[in-house]
Amino acid sequence: MKLVVSIVHSDDAETLIRILEQNQYRCTMISTTGGFLREGNATILIGTEEAQLEEVLGIIKENCHARTQLVSPLPPVAEAGEFYIPRPVEVQVGGATVFVLDVVRSEKF
Repeated sequence: MKLVVSIVHSDDAETLIRILEQNQYRCTMISTTGGFLREGNATILIGTEEAQLEEVLGIIKENCHARTQLVSPLPPVAEAGEFYIPRPVEVQVGGATVFVLDVVRSEKF
C-alpha cells in the first residue's frame, strides 16, 4: 500500500478531490499555507494500492495546473527622501508537489 501526499494550490483542490472520489479513491484534505507567496495550499492524503498508484498520479497531474501570477515584491529599505515603487514580478504558482510513501500498516476501525 502507498500513501500519496500531494500539495496543491487551493484553487485546484476541490476539483481534484471530486475527481478522486468519482474514481473511488478516498482522500483527506488538510488546509495548509506555505511557499514563497504564503498563499493557501491544500495537502491531500490519498491511500492507494500500488497497482492504482499510476492512475492516482495521472489524476493529480491532469487536474493541478501551474499558472503565472503577478506579485509586488517588498520594497527595499530606502533612505529618507527616496521614493521607490517596485514593479510587479511574474511568478509561477500552482501545480502539485507529490510524495509517495510506503505504508507498513493500515487499519480501519
